[in-house]
Amino acid sequence: MNIKLKTVVMPLIILNVVVFLLQILLGKDFTNAFILVGSDVFARPWIMVTSMFLHADIMHLLFNMYVLLMFGSLIEQKIGPKKFVFIYFLSGIVASFISSFFYQRALGASGAIMGILGVVIMLMPDLRVLFFFIVPMPLWIAAIIIALMDIFGIIVPTGIGNIAHLVGMACGLLYGIYLKNQRKNFEKKFSSGTHMSLGDIQEYLRTGRI
Repeated sequence: MNIKLKTVVMPLIILNVVVFLLQILLGKDFTNAFILVGSDVFARPWIMVTSMFLHADIMHLLFNMYVLLMFGSLIEQKIGPKKFVFIYFLSGIVASFISSFFYQRALGASGAIMGILGVVIMLMPDLRVLFFFIVPMPLWIAAIIIALMDIFGIIVPTGIGNIAHLVGMACGLLYGIYLKNQRKNFEKKFSSGTHMSLGDIQEYLRTGRI
């Protein structure tokens, strides 16, 4: 059976909210069962995924879900839900794995969301954003500032998973480069009319997705 996903951003947001409500209702035991524990990654590898849906407090949740809604909805329309799901979970899992070598415990969707942001940076670098909701600037400039802030946070620890942020963004940037190259090759084949299946052409004309 071929299941066609229409959107995944809202289900992801709902899932994050539901898990946060469970954290509140069931208390620390629930959070501790699914949080990323650095020393347990190889014994319980699933915590690299489950920790992506946990949050420290309401502000942590609201900020992550706001960024996911704004940038996730935008890029999902451009690359499609399947590619979106792939890079979301890839970024989150890789960020969790690398973080396990630096943090005793970690939680949050930030690594996955930074991966989505990395894709947006590569595919839509000149997108105008309000940095900290105040200063308008192109996304690529805001990204440099965010990266520098995370680097500073590594040098002067603040309790934030800055390494996870940078790893997630790196995954997104690399995937964005791959998608850009894929699109160039696709359009080259499309213009030449060679090595293109009818399905490829119809999908491209229907959605414009790469």
